[in-house]
Amino acid sequence: MLRERRLRKSSDFAMVRRVGRSWADDLLVLAARRNGMPRTRYGFVVGRRVGNAVTRNRIKRRLRGAVTESCVVEGWDITLIARNRAANAKYHELKESLNRLMVRAGILDQRSEVAR
Repeated sequence: MLRERRLRKSSDFAMVRRVGRSWADDLLVLAARRNGMPRTRYGFVVGRRVGNAVTRNRIKRRLRGAVTESCVVEGWDITLIARNRAANAKYHELKESLNRLMVRAGILDQRSEVAR
């Protein structure tokens, strides 16, 4: 994922959680807010309670892959927070969870998804 597509500062993460809205299911919590920029930026949070470093990095890799395949409307800051059950989830389960949350949030570009 390109550097300009990532949330890097802790203040950016905090702003998404404080100002934005959030949606959750059993695997993920999605928090989003408009950023006023021509691109969407993503941040991934996998806490130590989820598992060891190998498990946490695997979850982040899978989430980055799922985000890359999704067609999201531009102009958002999105934080994805993995819950404990994400440690045992398969890639397609994480992707389905992510897509459900994006549809609920109204940030999934439906026209592009239909074209795929």
